[in-house]
Amino acid sequence: MDNIGRECKSKIRKKDVELLSKLQNFNDFSCNKSEKKVINSKNVLYEADCQIKYDSKEQQTLLINIKIDIVSIILFLLAVITRFYKLGEPRNIVFDELHYGKYISLYMRRTFFFDSHPPFGKQLIATAAYLANFDGKFKFDRIGSEYSSNVPIFALRLIPALCGSLIIPVIYHFMLELSCQQWTAILAALLVLCDNAFLTQSRFILMEPMLILFGLFGLYCTIKYLNLQMYGASSQWIWLILALISLTLSLCIKYSGWFSWILGVSLIWVDYWKRIIPNRNISNKNLILKTIFQFSIIHFVSIILYLSVFYIHLSILKKAGPHDSVMTSAFQASLEGGLASITKGQPLQVVHGSQITLRHTHGRTCWLHSHPHVYPLRYPDKRGSSHQQQVTCYTFKDVNNWWIVKRPYKDTLVVGDPIDVIKHGDIIQLVHGITSRALNTHDVAAPMSPHNQEVSCYIDYNVSMPAQNLWKVDIINKEETDNAWHSIQSLIRFIHVNSSQALKFSGRQLPDWGFHQHEVVTDKVIQQEDTTWNVEEHRYTKSEDEKERERDMVSAEMIPIVATSLSFWQKFYELQYKMFFNHQENVQNHMYSSEPLEWPLIGRGIAYWVSSEHNAQIYLLGNIILWYSGVIAIIIYICLIVFYLIRRRRQYYDIDSNTWCHFTKIGHVLLLGYFLHYLPYFFVDRTLFLHHYLQALIFKCLLTAAVIEHVHTLLKRHYIFKIAYYAIICLWILAIVWVFRKFSVISYGIIPLSAVDVIKLRWKNSWDFIIHKQ
Repeated sequence: MDNIGRECKSKIRKKDVELLSKLQNFNDFSCNKSEKKVINSKNVLYEADCQIKYDSKEQQTLLINIKIDIVSIILFLLAVITRFYKLGEPRNIVFDELHYGKYISLYMRRTFFFDSHPPFGKQLIATAAYLANFDGKFKFDRIGSEYSSNVPIFALRLIPALCGSLIIPVIYHFMLELSCQQWTAILAALLVLCDNAFLTQSRFILMEPMLILFGLFGLYCTIKYLNLQMYGASSQWIWLILALISLTLSLCIKYSGWFSWILGVSLIWVDYWKRIIPNRNISNKNLILKTIFQFSIIHFVSIILYLSVFYIHLSILKKAGPHDSVMTSAFQASLEGGLASITKGQPLQVVHGSQITLRHTHGRTCWLHSHPHVYPLRYPDKRGSSHQQQVTCYTFKDVNNWWIVKRPYKDTLVVGDPIDVIKHGDIIQLVHGITSRALNTHDVAAPMSPHNQEVSCYIDYNVSMPAQNLWKVDIINKEETDNAWHSIQSLIRFIHVNSSQALKFSGRQLPDWGFHQHEVVTDKVIQQEDTTWNVEEHRYTKSEDEKERERDMVSAEMIPIVATSLSFWQKFYELQYKMFFNHQENVQNHMYSSEPLEWPLIGRGIAYWVSSEHNAQIYLLGNIILWYSGVIAIIIYICLIVFYLIRRRRQYYDIDSNTWCHFTKIGHVLLLGYFLHYLPYFFVDRTLFLHHYLQALIFKCLLTAAVIEHVHTLLKRHYIFKIAYYAIICLWILAIVWVFRKFSVISYGIIPLSAVDVIKLRWKNSWDFIIHKQ
C-alpha cells in the first residue's frame, strides 16, 4: 500500500511538471490565476484516481466524488423565491403576453402564424402549455383582459420564470470562469438578482429571460472551452458543442441573439489567432486540419440546429390561420383550409380568356387593382397626369381585383376549345374585369414616384395619346412549368412592349384621391422583387356578355379552403424572406417607445399593466442606482484601459502581468459584449422599447462587479483606503437592495397603491406611471 501511495504521488508531481511546462509556452491570453486553478483541480482529480485504485485493492469498492457548489444553489433559490412569488398574479394579460399568448394558442391548435422572430422560445412555452392541457381556445384580445379559469397561467409563465432564475447561478459560474474572485462572482449575481427590470421581465410570457439565459450560458461554455483547450483536455470539444448549441438557441428565440453568437464565435477565433496559429509545435498540415475542423463544427452545429427549429415549427403549424395573407399564394395553398377551396377547382393553366387576380408576391400583400376613378389632372407639385383610370395595389380582396388575359389579335374573351395557353414570352393584354379597360402605361411620370412611369387603364379621349397596352409575359421560374403560365406557382413579370419597363409595386401610398391605396408604376430596372407577381384566384371566362361576366366576378369565391404541396426548403426560404423584410413595413410610434440614448440612465420605462380597481400596476423599470453605477463603471474601465495602455507604451508597468491579463480579458468579453448588444440599436429603423436594452444590461452589471474587484486590487496595499472602500461598497449594496425592495411593488403589481404612493415612486419626470384612481 505504501508503494501504491508513493507511485501516485510521483505521478502527481510528474504530471504537474508537465502541465507547468506547457503553461509556460502559452500565450498571454489567460491569467496565471486561472492556471493555478487548473493545476489544483488536476491534483484533486489525480488524488481521486489514486484513492479509487487504493480502495479497489483494499475493499474492492468504487468511490464517486460529487461536488456541490452551495453558493450557486443559494443564489438559485433566492432567484426562484423572487421570480416565482405569486407567479399567477395578476390573472390578466400583461403587455406582450397579448402577442405571445396568441402564438401559444395557435400552436395548441396547430394553426399557422407569422412572427418576425424565430420560434424556439414560443415552442418552449407551448410545450409547457401542452403538458398543462391548455386547449388554446382563450382569445388574447387586449392587454388587461382577465384570464379565464381554464387557462393554466402558472404553466404559461413557468418557462420565463425558470429561465430568469437560472440566469443568476449561470452569472456566478461565468464570472468564476473569467478568473474573477468568488466574492466578485457572488456580487455580479446579486446585482442582476436585485434589478427590477430583470425581475419584471422574468414573471410573464416574454422572450427575454430565455434569450439572455441561452446567450449567457453559451458564452460561459465558450470561455470554459478556451480554458480547457489551453492544456488539451479531451472534454474541450463537448464544451464547444454546448456553446454553439446554446448560442444558436439564443438566436432561435430572437434575432438579437445573433449578437451573443457573434461574440462567442469571435472569442473562439481571436483565441485561435493569438494562441494556436503562432504555436510552432503544430505542423502546417495539422493546423489546416484543425482550422477546417473547428470551422466545420461551428457552422455545422449552428445551421443544423437553426434548421431543426424551423422544421419543427413548420411541421406543427399545418392549418391556415389569421396570418396567411402575409405569405405567398403558394404557401397559403399548402396549408389545410388555406387557399385551397379556390385552388381545388380552379384551372391550372392561364389561357386566353382567363379571369385572374394578380398578387404582389414579395413584401407587402396586395393585389393589382383598378376602379373607375381617374388620376387628377394636376398634382400638388404642378405636374400633369394622363387623367386615365387609376391602377393601384389594394391590400384587400375586392371585385375590382379581377383581370382578364387577352390575346391582342382576338376580339372575344371567352376561353376557346382547345384552350390557348399563355407561355413565356407571349404578348398579351390585361383587361380590367369590371371596367373592361386594358392595362396601359405612357411616358408620364408616376404620381408618387416621378422617376417611374404612371400605370393606368386606357380611356380613349380622342387625343394624341394612343393606347400602349401590350405586355410581354416573363415567367421567372419557367423551368418548373415547361414555359407555361400556371396559377399560384408561376412567378411573373410583365414587361411593357413599348418602353421595355416592368410593372412594379412601388410601396408608396397614394393620397386621398387614390383612397390611400398603393402606387403601381413601371420601372426600367426589371429584375427586382417588387416586379414579381403571381396569379391567385383563377377561372375561365364562359360568357361574352359583359354584365353576365360582372355578375360572375361579383359572386366569385374570394375566401380561401385543399392543400397543394411545398417542400420544407420552399417554405423555409419564403418564411425567412418574410421575417427579414416584412417587419420593416410596420415601423410605428408607441406611447411607451424609447430611444437607445435614453436606456442607460432609464429615461423612461414601459407600463405593462394597471389594475382596473386601484393604482396597482406593473411598470418595467430598472434599479436606478445599479444602472447609473453601471454607466460610471464603464467610464472608469475605459479611462483605466486607456491610461494603462499609454503608460505601458512608455514602459511604465503600474500593475503586474497577471492583473493586466485579467483586466484586458474582462474587456474582451464584458465591455465588447455590452457594446455589441447595445450599439446596433442606434441603426434599427423600428419601434424600440426599454426591454431591448436588457441583453446589454447583463454585461454592464458584470462589468460593474469586475471593475469593483479591480479597484479593490489596486487598494489592497493601502489599509485605510481599503477599509473606506469596503464601507462604501457595503453602503452601495444596501442602497441597491433598498431600491429593489421599494420598486418591487411595480414589478409584482399585486399591492394596491394610492395616487400618493405612485407619485412617491416617480423619481424622474419621464417615468410616466398611470394614476387613474385618486
